[in-house]
Amino acid sequence: MTVPATRAVRLAATALVLLLVPATAQAKTKTVDLGLPTASGPAFQAVGADVNDFFPHTTTIHVGDKVKFRSVGFHTLDIAPKNKGPLPLVAPTGKMIAGVNDANGVAFWFNNQPELNFNPALGVDNFGKKFTYKNKRIESGLPFAPKPKPITVKFKKKGAVTYYCDIHPGMQGRIVVKKKHAKIPTAKQDKKRINAQVKRAKKLPTSSAPPKTVYVGGSAAGGVEYFGMLPATLTVPTGTTVTFAMSPKSFEAHTATFGPGNPETEPTSYLGVIAGSFEGPQLDQRGLYPSEMPPAPGSYTPTLHGNGFWNSGAMDQSAASPLPGSSQVTFNAPGTYDYYCMIHPFMHGQVIVN
Repeated sequence: MTVPATRAVRLAATALVLLLVPATAQAKTKTVDLGLPTASGPAFQAVGADVNDFFPHTTTIHVGDKVKFRSVGFHTLDIAPKNKGPLPLVAPTGKMIAGVNDANGVAFWFNNQPELNFNPALGVDNFGKKFTYKNKRIESGLPFAPKPKPITVKFKKKGAVTYYCDIHPGMQGRIVVKKKHAKIPTAKQDKKRINAQVKRAKKLPTSSAPPKTVYVGGSAAGGVEYFGMLPATLTVPTGTTVTFAMSPKSFEAHTATFGPGNPETEPTSYLGVIAGSFEGPQLDQRGLYPSEMPPAPGSYTPTLHGNGFWNSGAMDQSAASPLPGSSQVTFNAPGTYDYYCMIHPFMHGQVIVN
């Protein structure tokens, strides 16, 4: 019996719908941790380390699938449009610095320089929200909430998408979107890759700095960061110029800062106030800018700036950042001098000058 043309069309349409239903039902959600997975954290924290990476670093999904980005550390999610990079963490406010004096009442050199503060574009809070990626920037904002909810993104087009953390220059991940029936890793295979990623990261940095140099933090491939000074204590003769530098593979930003007070235990001290600003709405310009006008090394004595204050300024290793990767100071008086990172004040070192 011959089926009428109109009925044949209806039957074909019904068959097509039935074929599509399983494909739609198979749409899945994969999870990416923004930082080191919670279960792996204690092992790294015990040795003063962390990993600035996304887990897994590369996530492969089908067209129409979703990715749930879970906040497990102080990181942002920045899915940038193609050929665009991450947003800067710090940006000019449009004002010029004025009235910032040292303990002697003398104006620091960076007065009349641009005032810097946290980028207002990172002040949004998109954690807990859902998005569809359309080659427009999707920015989570800074994770200030105690337990930020995951941000979920749907990917509707085939291709590869790179995303970033705006806090840690160089930290990036990748989403690979394949056609509906392409073979992609299973959840078990993703877990195996994450475990391998963590295992590689456990090879903590053991490199030492060159002579007369302190690495402010250590680093290894894959975003592994050691939060300590290398070496923790440096002994040099009077008149030595010491270089404080970021370690070569670091995705972090640090300072090396001398002055009165322990910022960890004395929040109202000179250094405590500067360090505290990195956790508040307004950054202290004394923590961001080097205390001495570049490029000449500073000359350190216990009375520098009236109270022994010397600051490298914020440093990082990103080629896209305006921040320097190192700073120098000459020690011209014997003594034992403590210094800290204003961004991570638990990082503490000593320079002994004979």
